Amino acid sequence: MIHIHRTDSSNPNFQELVRKLDTYLARIDGEENAFYAQYNKIDLLKHAVVILESEIPVACGAIKELDADSMEVKRMYTDVSARGKGYAKSILSELEKWAKELGYKFCVLETGKRQPDAIALYQSSGYQLIPNYGQYQGIENSVCFQKML
Repeated sequence: MIHIHRTDSSNPNFQELVRKLDTYLARIDGEENAFYAQYNKIDLLKHAVVILESEIPVACGAIKELDADSMEVKRMYTDVSARGKGYAKSILSELEKWAKELGYKFCVLETGKRQPDAIALYQSSGYQLIPNYGQYQGIENSVCFQKML
């Protein structure tokens, strides 16, 4: 049984999945991980989504306000044991729906060039490549995307 749960960053299931995400990112980003980690704190995320499969947390994501029109997609992760089941697409869709309900016009995000599966997910979900924004300007490994809601 699959359950999509809206929550916030205080949720223990969300925190567990983010720990796994951080371990994964530290491995693929190497020395660059410290740069990204400073922008990925979860203590103030008010809008997080977790997928439970038979009561086990398997996927997560969150959004946070970037500006008056845009929510930024953050902390997307699917556990290795649950990949290939469409959970990332479900999380992303739920986050977009939530952002729209809150009155935002766009979702934006940053991901790394070393994450081709993430890039493919965002492109197949209607995200368009945009110039790197904010702290990601000039960062070689970063690619940024935007989708109108």
